[in-house]
Amino acid sequence: MLFNSIEFLLFLPVVFLLYWFAFKPLRLQNLFVIAASYIFYGWWNWRFLGLIILATTTSFIGGLLLEHFRGRRRAQRWVCGANVAVSLGILGTYKYYNFFASNLSAIFASMGIDLGWVTLDLVLPVGISFYTFQTLAYTIDVYRGKIEPTRDAAAFYAFVAFFPQLVAGPIERAANLLPQFLAPRRFDYGQAVDGMRQALWGLFKKMVVADNCGVFVDHVFSNYQTVGSLNLFMGAVLFSFQIYGDFSGYTDIAIGTARLFGIELRRNFAFPYFSRSIAEFWRRWHISLTAWFRDYVYIPLGGSRHGTAVTVRNTIIVFLVSGFWHGADWTFICWGAFNALLFVPLLLAGTSRRYKGTTVAEGRSLPSAKELALMSVTFLLVVLGRILYRAESIPAAATFFRRMATEISYTYPLPEMRTGLYIALMLIVEWRHRHGQHGLAVASGGRGGLSGHPALRRTLYIILTMLIILESGQQEAFIYFQF
Repeated sequence: MLFNSIEFLLFLPVVFLLYWFAFKPLRLQNLFVIAASYIFYGWWNWRFLGLIILATTTSFIGGLLLEHFRGRRRAQRWVCGANVAVSLGILGTYKYYNFFASNLSAIFASMGIDLGWVTLDLVLPVGISFYTFQTLAYTIDVYRGKIEPTRDAAAFYAFVAFFPQLVAGPIERAANLLPQFLAPRRFDYGQAVDGMRQALWGLFKKMVVADNCGVFVDHVFSNYQTVGSLNLFMGAVLFSFQIYGDFSGYTDIAIGTARLFGIELRRNFAFPYFSRSIAEFWRRWHISLTAWFRDYVYIPLGGSRHGTAVTVRNTIIVFLVSGFWHGADWTFICWGAFNALLFVPLLLAGTSRRYKGTTVAEGRSLPSAKELALMSVTFLLVVLGRILYRAESIPAAATFFRRMATEISYTYPLPEMRTGLYIALMLIVEWRHRHGQHGLAVASGGRGGLSGHPALRRTLYIILTMLIILESGQQEAFIYFQF
């Protein structure tokens, strides 16, 4: 079920009312969350419910077995290994089997041997990369002794399947989300209102900004061999805004919707296009995934504890694995390598942690000339990387880069003017609220952004709502559903 669909518009208020008024006892409330979440997920394809139930069940039982074998490290390693194998097996089979099979088939085909029969017509289940990483983290954290396993099956199944973040994150940790399903929840009016603001902003970014950008982006990337260089560059720029509006928009809707149910999800985006370096960008983009790879790949490999060479190696590995997580294609691996090449020089220069914990133009309305230049360069580098991300193949990406650099011209059609106006509105609002948690956040005390102007705030809400309604003619799936 899509957040931007009529079905969800009907689904959400029904679930909200039943959740707060019909299922007040905690256990019944959690069971209802499970049922609602499975309906939400099964709306796309009910046959894949078995996979999420399998991943959840093995992780739940694995946690209990890890507790049972406490003090017997060898037995715990077997239990943890088996659970990791199940989660990675599910992910690997559906997401990566055909990648390896097709590449193996191509190698043998070059030697005159036909292995076309090894590929399978597998459909990639929506959200599989997200919920498998969530169950993996739970098992590993229990094994490491960082959290205690739960015996409450209803709370655990609700934690894994919670519908707002089920199919595209944020990737939650049991330490944050599971306790919220183990304790009674009370309706908080202020929390719910802010959640509605954030969901409204997410719908605007998805349905108005991203979907309008997508029209021109699809045209450019489908006709990259014939359109002019200006079109190619504009297509790459608009794709960067499309994927930001699409993915961060989903996250805003997810976090906002969860707050209607008294649940706080972790932040996943912190206005990444206001970053002053690639390192800062990756601290602000898809925060939950970056933290996951840090804790379960980078640190176990040794992190930064064993000298510069090992640190660089581990950084490159994380970026390559991150690229492969995004898609089973060489384009994504090259995109990961490209970002590693941008990040490593900052690491070697000792500037990768610069700007950590700070916000651009701190205490000022506008950035300095230096900050503006740094943000522009960072954004340009991100845009160039997005070409690899969006291209259908490595040769297509190479042609795209070559034509963008040599075919100095433009062709029609160009992007519609309203698309630029929507992007400008998004950037202005988020710049004004860059110290907050989301684009429409109201600061405590009524200060910051548009917070001190209630009439202006309400006018903005009306404008955003009208734009969403006007642009709601076509339901476009979220880009990250394919990951």
